[in-house]
Amino acid sequence: MNKRRPMKIILFNHPTFSESMSISKYTHMIARGMRAKGHQVQIWTAPPVLTKVKWPGLLKKYIGYIDQFLFFPILVRLKIGRLDKETLFVFSDQALGPWVPLVSDRPHVIHCHDFMAQKSAKGGFEENRLKWSGKIYQQFIRRGFNRGKNFICISENTRQDLMSFLVSPPDICNVIYNGLNQDFKTADPDQARFKLSAALKLPLQNGFILHVGGNHFYKNRGGIVKIYARWRTQTKNKLPLLFVGAGPDHKMEILLKQCEFSQDIFFAMQVGDDLLRTCYQGASVLLFPSLEEGFGWPIAEAMASGCPVVTTQKAPMTEVGGDAASYIPPYDKTAETAWLKECASILHKVLSLPVEERASMVANGLKNARRFNNEAALEAIANSYQKVLRQWELTTVSPHEKEVFTAK
Repeated sequence: MNKRRPMKIILFNHPTFSESMSISKYTHMIARGMRAKGHQVQIWTAPPVLTKVKWPGLLKKYIGYIDQFLFFPILVRLKIGRLDKETLFVFSDQALGPWVPLVSDRPHVIHCHDFMAQKSAKGGFEENRLKWSGKIYQQFIRRGFNRGKNFICISENTRQDLMSFLVSPPDICNVIYNGLNQDFKTADPDQARFKLSAALKLPLQNGFILHVGGNHFYKNRGGIVKIYARWRTQTKNKLPLLFVGAGPDHKMEILLKQCEFSQDIFFAMQVGDDLLRTCYQGASVLLFPSLEEGFGWPIAEAMASGCPVVTTQKAPMTEVGGDAASYIPPYDKTAETAWLKECASILHKVLSLPVEERASMVANGLKNARRFNNEAALEAIANSYQKVLRQWELTTVSPHEKEVFTAK
């Protein structure tokens, strides 16, 4: 098989009626990248059948499962028969595992992002205990992706998690770091803060501590508020704290009522890409003390924007941050007071860096961020796809079929 021969790719994506928006963006990024390289790409997903009807509450979720796991597989089986044998089937997320058995005997690749749901189903996170139905659903997914043979993981940490859930070793399992899919770059911090203050109508002109993310348990937003409060008690600095992403949930609202510095904690929701880049450019530091991540996009995004980063000394945060980030210890509930004290001290140290040392940290961050190049990531993904097809040809295709494929 010619390495550069155009591929025919079927890319499986989450349905539009699901809530996996980030994976959907990832799917379309791969599709655009592969098409730009001359490959044929179709995106397949479960169409809304029963979900066209407005169902109340949780019933809508379970009706969606019927569309995904009963009707869609029938449609896939009907369509597969019309495809060439060398068609590559790609799953943009391991959570699409229930569909893997449909094509497990054909060339396929499964992209893996994070296994927090699987870990939660196994009791791995006290902060995120699943109900019996959630555990069954994760088992359903796990049984599905275990039928897969070829995987691409977004970090070494994700690869190690995957291996812990696989019953038998895969044929191929590559680590390909995500590439930055926006033009993150440096700008004058003062100008960025002026622009941001005007756009958000917030007092951010003198700098601010930034966090980017949602209310998922692993983002540790509560820990961020506690670190901020501890830092404020031991410094005269009054920099505000800005959360970019989702608004405060119920737990956060309770925590804010208990925080004596809550008047300096702000939330910016529905921030567009341009304003997000401005947030990074104007921030004094990104505070990112996650309990767990699949990759940790904001770390690379902040560094590419010239923003220093304080994050957790745990993979994959350490994989992304490299030697350019400042690290705090992983959260320890049994010794929270000591943990907060150390985190606040490290945050204070970064915010108090002399001009030359801060410039050096920013330069190291910019150099590190260059590792996460989107075009390089897409090229590595394309090469992995070709490798899977070559392996399938060597082990499955008859000599006569090889002649046919080579002639195409």
